Amino acid sequence: MIGIDFVEKESRVVLSVKMVSQHQSKDSGSKKNGGKELGMAAPQDKCSKEMKSSKKMKFASSSAETEPTSQTTISDDSKTGRGMSTMPRVVKRKLQKLRPIVEYNKRGKGIGQAHSEMQSYIGVLARSRVPLVDKKWSQIPKDIKEQIWEAVDMAFVLGQGVKNSVLASAAKKWKDFKSTLTRHYILPYTNDKEKLSQPPETYKFIEKTQWDAFVASRLSKDFESVHSQHAQIREKLEYNHRLSRKGYAGLEDQLDETMLGVEIDRSTLWKRARQDKHGNIPDPKVAEKAKLIDELQKQVSEGKVSVYGSNDVLTMALGPEHPGRLRGVGAGISPRQYFNLPKPQRVSFDDRLKESLKVLLQEETKKMEAKAREEALRMEARTKQLVEAEREHFLSQLSQLIPNFDPSMLKTRISQSPKNPMKMKRRKKKKKDEEKEEEKQEEKEKEDEEKHDDKVIEVGDYSNMEAPSSLKTLCRYVETTLLPEDKILQFTIDKEVFGGERDTFLLPEDITQFAGMEEIGATVLAVYMRYLHDVLKQVNMCSMVGFIDPAKVSANSGTIADRSRLVVARLQKTDGEQIFMMPYNPGLVSLGFCFYDFQ
Repeated sequence: MIGIDFVEKESRVVLSVKMVSQHQSKDSGSKKNGGKELGMAAPQDKCSKEMKSSKKMKFASSSAETEPTSQTTISDDSKTGRGMSTMPRVVKRKLQKLRPIVEYNKRGKGIGQAHSEMQSYIGVLARSRVPLVDKKWSQIPKDIKEQIWEAVDMAFVLGQGVKNSVLASAAKKWKDFKSTLTRHYILPYTNDKEKLSQPPETYKFIEKTQWDAFVASRLSKDFESVHSQHAQIREKLEYNHRLSRKGYAGLEDQLDETMLGVEIDRSTLWKRARQDKHGNIPDPKVAEKAKLIDELQKQVSEGKVSVYGSNDVLTMALGPEHPGRLRGVGAGISPRQYFNLPKPQRVSFDDRLKESLKVLLQEETKKMEAKAREEALRMEARTKQLVEAEREHFLSQLSQLIPNFDPSMLKTRISQSPKNPMKMKRRKKKKKDEEKEEEKQEEKEKEDEEKHDDKVIEVGDYSNMEAPSSLKTLCRYVETTLLPEDKILQFTIDKEVFGGERDTFLLPEDITQFAGMEEIGATVLAVYMRYLHDVLKQVNMCSMVGFIDPAKVSANSGTIADRSRLVVARLQKTDGEQIFMMPYNPGLVSLGFCFYDFQ
């Protein structure tokens, strides 16, 4: 059982591993050396020879003779020459149950000698265990990938959650291996079939059948086209680094040892990654950018230039970063991770759908309003034509019936709305009091006069009116009951209609104007909305439709700002999922309703 604790020391994360011994081993390294600590020299680095004595790998041992929590170092002879790496010392340490501890920097990238050996070991596994086929890494069987991961995990002490990075490294090394075989052992010998008949001597482990299939795929026309495209892409790269397998993480670790107390930013890493072993930059383009970086760093130190967020020295020198990657820090580090940028907010599908529906509803409302205006203008023109034709026909009939008929003698009694057969003509009747009454009685009569002026109402002939029978009955009720007895119709509007309970009433002229298709007031609309609410209530649709009181949005209800506040107050009393109806009058001819979806 392994317990892993993370300890931060000198800007790197050191994994301290506690291991419980499971097997007794008489051949453990600690027994051979009397339990003393063994020293292992780090591989020599050409750029930091003065520090080679201080670089040692840390090990976790599970042998019987060593403590479960002990950390040891071990010496090993460095490999001489340059050939195919087989990493026998890793296998040897696995038999000794010694696992090097892989160290990580503050960004979670592997550093140190143990990490370098692990990368070499991953390369050996990728070359030897993955078949040489013309496929993508995603098409390789999962059991092979799992074998690679288990082999690495048994040989090294790793941090948590690094399995994906290990397999990604194996994928890259397998791809590089196929590229090496193609460039060095196939393409130079396209005309020499003898040399292409057998796998290279360096890689004798490659099976003959796999080699023949791989050579055939690399000599095909399809691969030739792909190879040409990638070669063109490679030529476009301007600023090539010289890091080899050390990477930016290894370079930063090296600079941390030599530049103590100095903050190393990515502009410094980018510049040092393109220097040779003597500190020179052979490429003129890279040298020009390096000079610009030095000038910008000097200006920043003097306070002439300020850097903030992703707009640092390297961005100023090379230009803006492309989304998703960051120069000068290596693979696997995003701009948000490096600069501690906030995580972008994602818009949910529901929010996008609501916004789209809102825009669509607004567009449809505009179309409906435009269509209604066109229809109103057309109907108005048509109505005027019909009225004029009817008037001319009526006058011509009178001329035939009455000799020497003069049309000017006939007073025109056509109302503003030609559809009205019940137009009422109002006259104020002045009262002349000849008898003196008491002061209180006079004041009461004056109030009654101001409130209800006596009016002479002429009701037209409604018997031939084209209207429903119920409307004719209502008009007859007005003529026979309301007008003679000076009565009104009173209604109570429930709270659930407009958000507040109130009483309203209809005058006789309100009903006759409604029947005559004239302009109607807010009270008629309110009564109509109350009736519509009752109809919706019967079919359980009140939760879908809401109403705004016409009296609160009419022209007589204060200023536009006052009416707007009244509308807002009405909407705040709802759950936000209703379609509201609010009356409006675009002109003197027609009346319409606005539909608003405030969700």
